[in-house]
Amino acid sequence: MASENFPKELGLGPQDIGDVSDETATVIELSGVIKWFDVSKGYGFIVPDSGGADILLHVTCLRRDGFQTAYEGARVVAEVLQRPKGMQCFRVLSMDESTAIHPSTLPPARTHVSVTPTSGLERAMVKWFNRLRGFGFLTRGEGTPDIFVHMETLRRFGLAELRPGQTVLVRFGPGPKGLMAAEVRPDGGPTGPASH
Repeated sequence: MASENFPKELGLGPQDIGDVSDETATVIELSGVIKWFDVSKGYGFIVPDSGGADILLHVTCLRRDGFQTAYEGARVVAEVLQRPKGMQCFRVLSMDESTAIHPSTLPPARTHVSVTPTSGLERAMVKWFNRLRGFGFLTRGEGTPDIFVHMETLRRFGLAELRPGQTVLVRFGPGPKGLMAAEVRPDGGPTGPASH
């Protein structure tokens, strides 16, 4: 099992994930709701109906039980174990996605500062993007100022997330703290002048 998928910020390693090697471990069946799940990080959390601390859900457990991902808001019934660092999902027994929020159907902008674009549609590369924090930065290359991009801007243009190194087409303008993306579209390949 590859250790690079383990959430380092949680201090977890291969020994902490999905194995009932300790004979004294008690498996408890719980139901709850997916708080969030990030496939790229390889884990997420379940909020138990009974209250208490969130339950760690690792991608290996999810995939082993036949699920590819877990959408925010989906209801799950799972077997969980108490681990030294907290509760952890051992087996996903069922998942009801009828209550889930698919990333592309999340509500439109509420708190986002709107920006008036002053540029044409330019190609930029994703420097980094954190879906959980809801923002990231684009770059047009060495020596150019970064362009702030907010999750709500992505949603408005039908994008669920961005990957570092991905190229996109962006219109941007001045925001309160620097350049901000006003429009982000997938990069469909080489284009000529794109200032329509």
